[in-house]
Amino acid sequence: MIIFRYLSREVLISTTAVTAVLLLIITSARLIKYLTEAATGKLDADFVLLVLAYRIPGFLELLLPLGLFLGILLGFGRLYLESEMVVLRACGVSHKRLVVYALGPAVLISAIVAGISLMVAPWGVGEAKTIFAQQDARSELELLTPGRFQSQSNGRQVTYAQSLDQESSALQEVFIAQRNEDGHPMLLVAQSASQRSIDGQGRFLVLENGYRVDGQPGKADYSITQYGEYGIRLPEAQAADINEIEAVPTLDLFNATGAEERAQLHWRLSLPVLAFIVTLIAVPLSRTNPRQGRFAKLIPSIIIYLLYVTLLTATRSAIEDEKIGVWALWGIHLGFLALAANLIFADRFWEAVFSRLPSLPSFRKRKPDSEVDAETGPENRPEGEA
Repeated sequence: MIIFRYLSREVLISTTAVTAVLLLIITSARLIKYLTEAATGKLDADFVLLVLAYRIPGFLELLLPLGLFLGILLGFGRLYLESEMVVLRACGVSHKRLVVYALGPAVLISAIVAGISLMVAPWGVGEAKTIFAQQDARSELELLTPGRFQSQSNGRQVTYAQSLDQESSALQEVFIAQRNEDGHPMLLVAQSASQRSIDGQGRFLVLENGYRVDGQPGKADYSITQYGEYGIRLPEAQAADINEIEAVPTLDLFNATGAEERAQLHWRLSLPVLAFIVTLIAVPLSRTNPRQGRFAKLIPSIIIYLLYVTLLTATRSAIEDEKIGVWALWGIHLGFLALAANLIFADRFWEAVFSRLPSLPSFRKRKPDSEVDAETGPENRPEGEA
């Protein structure tokens, strides 16, 4: 039990560290994307961190199996490098028992991945899509950022507001440049603007105390119209329908018959199995010769993992296109399970193969010829050597 706790702690610490680093990289990239959308007015800045938090479970369902795989390689690899595994072998811990010990953290990570992929991740995707749908349903007035010129209506209109009154939600010192019915430029300037809803007519942006300038560039016949109130009809906000397959609850997928629903269901069910199988693959691959270094098998192991995930992703896409059945997804799992069994029970053969892997080259500073001649001079040569 002491050995089991020690090995489990090594694996879980390495898994947590690797997963945290990978999650930090992915969330940083996604945060930059959301901040860019907030800067352009597509997303309210108050929802940036909230949307990012909703998307984190979707990241973890794939990062946790990878973190477990690399955690076993790094954790067990350190034990081999520092000859702790030699001591464990001398105490009667066989290679197969080491695999059994590694299944403890694997069961824990698989259970976490199952909970995330089956329940938490779909809920998070649905909440994030709801926020984006609400943002898309905002009117152009609500998208305005005070103090900035913003292009609207697919570039046909430019709007500027100097400030926003928080109490009345009215924009102050508004400038709008657009084209009239004849295609000629039209300028609207107002001291304030607010949104109003008129029964039976819809929503309007009402400009107060301003003037309108109409004319054609190159000609002097401009007309200036002063007004007390000027209304501009706003398009009706229509909330987008949340129909993303990733946001559908798992229980609803069991009753669905479509190809996309079946592919999504079996994909969610296969992620905990992925975490379990990569553990069986990682344990034999973690055996390292101290002469080769700790990272000798890291690149071949990562290639195997990437091949595994790539095949699963490609098979999922093929199932969605109704090219193959869901049996192909589980066939890939069986194939890599057979690979893991081969690595475990034919360990002597694979150990001989991996022992032939070239070690990392070492670069030493070349000594000057004068120092070499001095070291190999007559006084430094063995007796009897000319």
